[in-house]
Amino acid sequence: MSPEVRATYRVQLHKDFGFHAAAEIVPYLAELGISHLYCSPYLQARPGSTHGYDVVDQSRISDELGGPDAHRHLCETLATHGMSHVLDVVPNHMTVTDRANEWWWDVLKHGPSSHFAPYFDIDWDPPEAKLHRKILVPILGDHYGRVLRSGDIRLEREGDEYLVRYFEHVLPVAPGSVVGAETYEDTDALHLLLERQHYQLAFWRSAGRELNYRRFFSINDLAALRMDNPDVFDGVHELVLQLVREGRLEGLRIDHIDGLRDPEAYLTQLRSWCPRAYLVVEKILEPGERLRETWPVEGTTGYDFLNSVYGLLLDPAGEPALTETYESFVSASIDLHDLKRESKTLLMETELATDLERLTDLFADICQGHRDYRDYTRVDMRDALRETIAAFPVYRTYVSPASGRVTPQDTEYVGEAVDDARRVRPDLVDLLGFLQSILLLEVDGEIAAALALRFQQTTGPVMAKGVEDTVFYVYNRFAGLNEVGGDPGTFGLSVADFHEEMARAQRDWPGSMLATSTHDTKRSEDVRARLALLSEIPRQWADATRRWAETNAHHKQGDMPDRNTEYLLYQTLVGAWPLSTERAVTFTEKAAREAKVNTSWIDPRPDYEAALADFVRAILSDERFAADLEAFVAPLVTPGRINSLTQTLVKLTAPGIPDIYQGTEVWDLSLVDPDNRRPVDYQQLRNLADRTGHADVDDDGGAKLHVVKTALAVRRELPDAFGKSSTYEPLVARGSAADHVVAFARAGTVVAIAPRLPLGLGGEWGDTTIELPTGRWVERLSDTAWQGVVALRGLTERSPVALLVRA
Repeated sequence: MSPEVRATYRVQLHKDFGFHAAAEIVPYLAELGISHLYCSPYLQARPGSTHGYDVVDQSRISDELGGPDAHRHLCETLATHGMSHVLDVVPNHMTVTDRANEWWWDVLKHGPSSHFAPYFDIDWDPPEAKLHRKILVPILGDHYGRVLRSGDIRLEREGDEYLVRYFEHVLPVAPGSVVGAETYEDTDALHLLLERQHYQLAFWRSAGRELNYRRFFSINDLAALRMDNPDVFDGVHELVLQLVREGRLEGLRIDHIDGLRDPEAYLTQLRSWCPRAYLVVEKILEPGERLRETWPVEGTTGYDFLNSVYGLLLDPAGEPALTETYESFVSASIDLHDLKRESKTLLMETELATDLERLTDLFADICQGHRDYRDYTRVDMRDALRETIAAFPVYRTYVSPASGRVTPQDTEYVGEAVDDARRVRPDLVDLLGFLQSILLLEVDGEIAAALALRFQQTTGPVMAKGVEDTVFYVYNRFAGLNEVGGDPGTFGLSVADFHEEMARAQRDWPGSMLATSTHDTKRSEDVRARLALLSEIPRQWADATRRWAETNAHHKQGDMPDRNTEYLLYQTLVGAWPLSTERAVTFTEKAAREAKVNTSWIDPRPDYEAALADFVRAILSDERFAADLEAFVAPLVTPGRINSLTQTLVKLTAPGIPDIYQGTEVWDLSLVDPDNRRPVDYQQLRNLADRTGHADVDDDGGAKLHVVKTALAVRRELPDAFGKSSTYEPLVARGSAADHVVAFARAGTVVAIAPRLPLGLGGEWGDTTIELPTGRWVERLSDTAWQGVVALRGLTERSPVALLVRA
């Protein structure tokens, strides 16, 4: 790990906040104590990109962000302030709907003979004969024949080149396919010309079942790259690694590592090219899952920490009552395990059906060559795959046919999934056993290896789309747990278990990122911090939701919106209040579409969405409801901020590298994107930083900013207390409120003490004490001195949290 990486600050770059704008905030970030700016992808993306993940040219720095000169200015500004930056790198996919992607354009033009054809994960010989040596291009708004007759598909000439145009979409014409001097204004002639191309235009709905290239999840515009191809690796990383070698870039965040065919092989190669760089991977770890120790990285991007520290804020005693309230409100008992299986199955039958079909093709070829399994039908094989994937407990396994690597973890996860599938389909026991042996590399042959590899690239998208983008908007028992990398069924984490996790992190991954908000979180850290309080007052919450449902019943249009969405809305309003009407409408529409129950992105229901929007507007303009909501939220504001300070201080002092998402150094009540991508007023933050010197839980965010500045100053002064050679020692409180505190020491020189479950605590520490390590200590947030056994009521008199440094 690069020893200079102390703390990162994530910014979302786009045309309205490019390199020059980022350079302008560098002095503020340096004052804050940040060592590395953490940038969203900034290689050339499609025009108007708001996030940078839709890359079209890996060899250029984005023109919309300012181009090479502005980028150089940013790097020089960072260097002037003793800083550098970390870049979000996208190795898995590229955008293929923009002509600027020369690789894809050449593939469309020349087909399998293109030099770049091996760069993309394309099946040139799928079961559909019509797609033999062709790429399906599902961009049409209706069936091909109707669109062709409508005249919306046109042949155009641009210099010496012919192009096919369909509204904003432009595609190349294969050399020699335009015959003679025909104008192709005739529909039949144009059809024959299109039939001679290396692609087939199609209705966008056909993508789900017939698309013959791998995508990023279910996004047709993002075609997956074959990163195992050395030429692809070189092409994608040449510019980025040049920046690393020149010292302008010190760290890489690898996006969607699970999309790659062999993540460990990729990371090993990357590490060999940049041995001193700070490397972290976007890896979602399910509960109990560990990052592979053989990966040559510093750790993850921090979702595992996000969910662990949040667990500290929850009162497990409130879980039964919250469950009862939810099930009573929606008049249903929802089994989370079954819901996950159903949602993942739904995705494999719709948006990700083509991925399942490609696996089935491989499985069928293998079974045909084994006499014990060849009589199983294609439907049987598809079902076996579907049930196994639906039951898969983690994003993926990491077996490697090239090296023969199969770890005990891989064996455990495949076995768990197959056992679950057998319970659902006992008639396929033998076939499932054969599939298990293939996935664990016990069956020889190239096709068996291909199935094992592709299976691993499929389970992740199914998990992400089926669980995090579906279940997390359907199972609304407690929205605070429905977060990336989280488990809605795991309610709370004991202090002892948290200490155990942090001790393991210090031992195994001391350089891993620590996140509490990101560009992908569904709710900001402060929204979740306030929602956590509901676990302490489940009965009051039950009374409130019953009362609000009665108050607002007359605003509904029949049974729209449904009770489940209504319940999520009330949690959202409590967590993010004050919340504008339009922000609330935008969130609820997105949540409803993600849930895929009453409407969806693919099949939106205008009547339901209109009724939902009308309901949100009506209740927020209802003075009776608004007053009741305000009265419920008001007592939660200060305790919610105390929760926020707890997770902030813990993040800034726990083992790892703390990351701050743009604007969250002060109170931030943002929801899922686009809400969390709103512009940040950095002038206001600079003004606040200039006058911040206290940790009272005030109204302007100064308290949180003070904790951030103070803790980062301590990290800068005492780097050995937080580095790879540091230690993590739990401190145990004693007394009547001992369960309400989490405390630990770092390397015997820094101590962090923070409250938990603040409503139950009520600010009354009573006789609760904590014994500091030997010596004299200075509490840096309040500039007071302490030693020995300390009463928490005195220690926290001026600040809810305490950060002590050995004097």
